[in-house]
Amino acid sequence: MVFSSILFLFRFFPAAMAVYYLAPRRYKNLVLLIESLIFYSWGEVRYFPIMVASILVDYIASNGIEKHRDSKGACRAFLCLSVVFNLGMLGFFKYTNFILGNLSALFGLSLPALSLTLPLGISFYTFQTMSYTIDVYRGKVPAERNIVDFGAFVVLFPQLIAGPIVRYTDVNRELKSRTITPGDVQEGIDIFIRGLGRKVLIANNIGSLWTEVSAMNFSVISTPLAWLGILAYTFQIYFDFSGYSQMAIGLGRMLGFRFPQNFNDPYIAKSVTEFWRRWHMTLGSWFREYLYIPLGGNRCSFPRQIFNLFVVWAATGLWHGASWNFVLWGLYFFVFLVLEKAFLRPVLEGSRVLGHLYLLFLVVVSWAIFAITDFAALGRFLTAMFAFRGGSEWLYYLRNYGVTFLLAAFLSTPLLARLEKRLGGRLGWAKNLALVVILVASIAYLEDATYNPFLYFRF
Repeated sequence: MVFSSILFLFRFFPAAMAVYYLAPRRYKNLVLLIESLIFYSWGEVRYFPIMVASILVDYIASNGIEKHRDSKGACRAFLCLSVVFNLGMLGFFKYTNFILGNLSALFGLSLPALSLTLPLGISFYTFQTMSYTIDVYRGKVPAERNIVDFGAFVVLFPQLIAGPIVRYTDVNRELKSRTITPGDVQEGIDIFIRGLGRKVLIANNIGSLWTEVSAMNFSVISTPLAWLGILAYTFQIYFDFSGYSQMAIGLGRMLGFRFPQNFNDPYIAKSVTEFWRRWHMTLGSWFREYLYIPLGGNRCSFPRQIFNLFVVWAATGLWHGASWNFVLWGLYFFVFLVLEKAFLRPVLEGSRVLGHLYLLFLVVVSWAIFAITDFAALGRFLTAMFAFRGGSEWLYYLRNYGVTFLLAAFLSTPLLARLEKRLGGRLGWAKNLALVVILVASIAYLEDATYNPFLYFRF
């Protein structure tokens, strides 16, 4: 079940909210836990035991650490239990066939692939629960003794399957005591509808262009069409993921939680360093706090910093998928981050236009590496991008998608937010009318269209 579906909007969401609001305060987390387990199990009931196991293992590990504070060995053993379980589950479901395939190719074997389906959200919730146990081990937060409250944190349905990655330190107070005001509900609805519009009206529409282009023979497409196609994917993945994150944040606000921001207009960045401070911010924060800093971060020699960045970006690539193109994608950014750290960033900061053009070019090329898993096909597509191959077929697609491109480009900037802030309360009914139009248009699209992918489900 996804947020951008008729099933969620007209069945699960109203029923879940009605029960949640009517429940007494002391039972709200129990209701939230049950509703979240139903949400998760709707299409993945066979993986229900894995979710329950994840709750129990991290609950036992964290309370074991709390109970044995005087024994470093015991604390480390419980921490290892959590880390090994979470990474083991993630590794088994996500990387087993990747490893088997590479072993077969490397040693000429014929190892059979396992029939595995990736559990929804496993890349997100394993990181989330593992960070909680690490924080308990570090003494940043006390272990949660109420298993219902802890279970509600782990399976909180707004952010369960696609983030943002919400750490326990972000919501521990709200788990225990939260108030829901009419203003929170109104703001949550506003954020949710905006996210729904970004996902359905922008990402889905412009994504269909990339779907068409990606099905073509890359050896014969023109250079303009190759660029038009990958620009479509550039906007699709941004509005797809940021829209879903907005919907999650809006739902959280309606439930009384304030989830961290996940995107901050990343395409206006002027360097790769700045881009990754604006894109998927909760993932970047997780890797920085739980991998980069423990490795030494910036508090070491420059060669060691390069090694630390290499480990982090190889891991970032692998986190996104069990394929070598994702590793290449991560290392691609690693190279430019090192160059910026070494000498390039002051040059970029000296010219806003140069820095912005540099960033946009690198990011668009990076999405080609990200989107195309087959290296041979990737080679043909990159050749098409840079071979200056002529053709006029791209004009047909530009006519069909030109307005969507302009709208996507405008909404990729903070201009709308600045305009709303400047006008303030003067928007009034016009803002509410716009939200109603977005909601009605989104529902009409979902009712009529069959194209409604969510790119990050496969990660």
